[in-house]
Amino acid sequence: MTKLAGTALEQHLKALLEVPSFPPPQSFVDNALWSDPAVYAEAEADPDGWWERHARALHWDTAWDTVLDWSDKPFAKWFVGGKINASYNCVDRHVEAGNGDRVAFHWRGEEGEERTITYAWLHEQVQRAANAMTSLGVGAGDVVGIYLPMIPEVVVAMLACARIGAPHNVVFGGFSVEAVRERMEESDAKLLVTVDGARRRGKTVPVKREVDHTLGTLPAMDHVLVVRHTDVPCPMVSGRDVDWDTALAAADPVAPATPFDAEHPLFILYSSGSTAKPKGILHTTGGYLVGTAFTTKYVFDLRPESDVFWCSADVGWITGHSYIVYGPLLNGATSVMYEGAPDYPHRGIWWETIERYGVNIFYTAPTAIRACMSWGAEEPNKFDLSSLRLLGSVGEPINPKAWLWYREVIGGGNCPIVDTWWQTETGQIMISPIPGLTAAKPGCAMRALPGVRAEVVDNDGNPISEGQGLLVLRRPWPGMLRTIFKDPDRMIRTYWERFGVDTYLVGDAARIDADGDMWILGRIDDVINVSGHRLSTAEVESAIVGHPKVAESAVVAQDDDITGQAIVAFVTPVEGTDTERLDQEIRDHVAEQIGKFARPKRIIWTADLPKTRSGKIMRRLLRDIAAGRELGDVTTLRDPAVMGALRELIAARADSED
Repeated sequence: MTKLAGTALEQHLKALLEVPSFPPPQSFVDNALWSDPAVYAEAEADPDGWWERHARALHWDTAWDTVLDWSDKPFAKWFVGGKINASYNCVDRHVEAGNGDRVAFHWRGEEGEERTITYAWLHEQVQRAANAMTSLGVGAGDVVGIYLPMIPEVVVAMLACARIGAPHNVVFGGFSVEAVRERMEESDAKLLVTVDGARRRGKTVPVKREVDHTLGTLPAMDHVLVVRHTDVPCPMVSGRDVDWDTALAAADPVAPATPFDAEHPLFILYSSGSTAKPKGILHTTGGYLVGTAFTTKYVFDLRPESDVFWCSADVGWITGHSYIVYGPLLNGATSVMYEGAPDYPHRGIWWETIERYGVNIFYTAPTAIRACMSWGAEEPNKFDLSSLRLLGSVGEPINPKAWLWYREVIGGGNCPIVDTWWQTETGQIMISPIPGLTAAKPGCAMRALPGVRAEVVDNDGNPISEGQGLLVLRRPWPGMLRTIFKDPDRMIRTYWERFGVDTYLVGDAARIDADGDMWILGRIDDVINVSGHRLSTAEVESAIVGHPKVAESAVVAQDDDITGQAIVAFVTPVEGTDTERLDQEIRDHVAEQIGKFARPKRIIWTADLPKTRSGKIMRRLLRDIAAGRELGDVTTLRDPAVMGALRELIAARADSED
């Protein structure tokens, strides 16, 4: 395909928006791991049998007696009586099959350093780390905290925990040390694995030194294992702190994998903070492994013998757990792990990395795609991206313009896109197109995967065949959360109370179209009521971003004496754009796309938006700013300075209007 940029690209994308759907390329139809639509009917007729069939792809030390026990609703148990070890399934069985020399990860540091991590290397390191943890008093059921950057040791630490049955509690490396302390205290973590220092955009943060300021208040914390990654000075507390390399060198290289009950806790992962208090989402072993192995293989049409898979998330989030660590390793795949930011040391680093390692499957977030769009097609056009055959999107609804840009500029018009919907709580992808089996529509998540039952319902819980409503899940699935750590009642109140214990309330609004396909519209509270017109923020944001001079937008509601609520739009223009008179252009554009009632009352130009470190826009904080309220918790922000800059912008605008 001819590489396009500027006006020609905009015209091309506009023309493609008229295409109602994109069928899968013929190559996927011919080579798909499945190509029979009857699989949906098969899974619907016998969902337990469907999941049992795919569970057999893993190694079980003891077979299960019962696939699903849902007698104590809403608390489900999967593969009851079965025994399994996650670490063995991710590493040992591939080595035993003669694939020890296969690359598990191509690791690249932000300064260009490279490491080739094979399955054999992982096998040895995981066993040594497991023995090192055991020597420090960690046993089955003890929680281990992990606070590491994107380096191979984070995978080793996670699998070592799984090997000995110690649930891991990974904290994203960009979180503050106070967030680490809170999560370690809440989970009663006995050991913390951390690092001397972490790098980001050319700067080094003295992680261990900062962590030391908070660990003294944690009575359950017995030891700290310290990985050496940088040259930053690293104080070590005698009797508590242990050097990672020293401990692993001294450890026995053999640590047999212990089989654990399928419902044995595998990890706790705290939510990222769209609510006031993070929730400790607890996932268990057997069902989670089945769900992630299945979705990695089929949603991405993964071919482990030949593919190079790259999920650009951080291991500190559920996407990293499921589709950097467990899903790819369970399938014996080769992945890329990148330490740095998408714009360091230059804005083409992602595309350079894809070219360097011959990446075939790339999975990233709409926020990142929109940022790359704002930098222009010239950056990816510098690199050979012809190795790509499939693209994925995750984290939030993707607007059609970004979807098309991703497909045409990054995928060369040849790559199908799997726009995946799922959550920390679901553990696995739940709604997505399937390459080779289903068509795709720009910005549409399409349909629930076989074995998953998702519906759009009205406020009373009744299914609707077309229109906007609430997204719910009607039956259990293997990778589902088992509880909120230490607070099972909160799990019931949050997810299962509104429509009863048979129906999981997702918390997202969705629209189902005339074809029965689902469009995710964002969180339920991200709905604006303007003069009786109910609008999702995603719908308005998509219209705004559809303007060629807009890179990104976030929309919130503000109280209005006349209309009840008014729309406030925070807008990031494409670099180099003159915003003079652009306000009216955008209002007219939204009126054309949705209707005059959807025009933003206020447009606030900003160079950046407040995002969590996983890339999600924190609209809660934007609502606070628009209403002039005190800000809530900002510890999960990627760049807290953004909020100060926004406040100054609004204050300056208010002064000028006076």
